[in-house]
Amino acid sequence: MRLDKFLSNLGFGSRKEVKKLIKQKRVRVNDNIINNPSAHINPEKDIVYVDEEPVTYQKHYYFMFNKPSGYITATEDKDYPTVMEFFEEVPVYKRLFPIGRLDIDTEGLLIITDDGQLGHRLAHPKWEIEKEYYAVVKGDVLDIDFSKYEESGIKLKDYQTKPFKVKVISTSPEKSEILITVKEGKYHIVKRIMEALGHPVLYLKRVRIGNLKLDPYLKEGEFRELTPEEIKNLKRLVNLEQD
Repeated sequence: MRLDKFLSNLGFGSRKEVKKLIKQKRVRVNDNIINNPSAHINPEKDIVYVDEEPVTYQKHYYFMFNKPSGYITATEDKDYPTVMEFFEEVPVYKRLFPIGRLDIDTEGLLIITDDGQLGHRLAHPKWEIEKEYYAVVKGDVLDIDFSKYEESGIKLKDYQTKPFKVKVISTSPEKSEILITVKEGKYHIVKRIMEALGHPVLYLKRVRIGNLKLDPYLKEGEFRELTPEEIKNLKRLVNLEQD
């Protein structure tokens, strides 16, 4: 890989800015100062230093993000703030994107990455990746037999949902707390299901995607890198574990 491309990919600036950095003799590869931006390196073997600080090469980046309410799940939007605003200090910020979507008023687990193949598969309906949500809904839900929806789903006005599961946590005449697990990413799917059942959603938070659970220590608006084991488990869900 060209040295200027390598550094640009890692967030050290545009190719033009990186070339200037190299010309200033601020970049060292192994034991040698390099002033040729087109010099080639092996990212897997060579050690690159910028201002005598070693640069760590990663092919892809994976983050767990606890999305707060009020942010659009997109890389950019002209009208609303986006979840990517929280990642502006990450060196590879411009390469990152969120997998799937959460509504502007929905909180919880998002995966942010630059791995297009994993992102595509996790979001594709073919793989039927489970998404679990904690929801507060209006009214008492004890009169509903949720078990029948685990086999057939529910018929909405314009759509037959896939099977889903509901676990009731608590209930009262005013509101109920539930965990609802769906295997699709249709627009407003959880809200539409509960609306059809006569219990509109008052609050919604995603707590799990496949085998990845939201870190309970991650506050709203905070993120952390996924562990190697978490990445491996996600890839295994969509047959990418050998990549």
